[in-house]
Amino acid sequence: MPYAHTAEAARAWVHGWTLSRGAAEPVPRSWGFTIDVGLPGHVMRHVLHSADEATVRELTGHATAPGAWLKALVPPETLEPWLAPGWRLAGGPGYLMSAPLPGADAARAPTGTPDGYRLDTWTRAGVTRVLVRTADGTFAARGQVAVTGLGAVVDQVETDPAHQRRGLGRLVMRGLTAAAAGQGATAGVLGATPEGRALYETMGWRTVAPLTGAMRGPDASGT
Repeated sequence: MPYAHTAEAARAWVHGWTLSRGAAEPVPRSWGFTIDVGLPGHVMRHVLHSADEATVRELTGHATAPGAWLKALVPPETLEPWLAPGWRLAGGPGYLMSAPLPGADAARAPTGTPDGYRLDTWTRAGVTRVLVRTADGTFAARGQVAVTGLGAVVDQVETDPAHQRRGLGRLVMRGLTAAAAGQGATAGVLGATPEGRALYETMGWRTVAPLTGAMRGPDASGT
């Protein structure tokens, strides 16, 4: 693992995620971080790199407004019984994953875009985005990466269902990691779904810890 311990990987993920999403600067806590996100269904979130029942019960018991979120490095079956009334699991099972990134000299922008697609990459406000479209401009796949020092957080990688199993996810990941390495990053970290985990493992990423989300309120958007 390119990080010395799980808490270090979680810290890198938090700082890169906030940059990627345009959220407020994370506020350090003894158990992790608190982040103001500022969206209607995702007002704020707590990220716990050190989760236990007492801490989760206290945090979820005090956060009673809709749109509060919590992410913890424990599996769903561990987190769910700890939640206060009004909270529920959200976003399905997840995984915190990391990988060493190639040196800047070894990193190359992706080549060999499949026939019928085109790839565009741009960087703005510290975040690099990769977009894949069809020849007529239809969305096919995307992703983004935020670099904070030597760490890079890959975020919001997705492929439209109509364009899956054509290597586009791998194409996006190669573009993002090459861009991050070109900016001096040496280690990558991301939050993955079970489907994403299968792809990332084929590209050398390894699971650091389970990553489970919970929310207060009826709207589960914004994961």
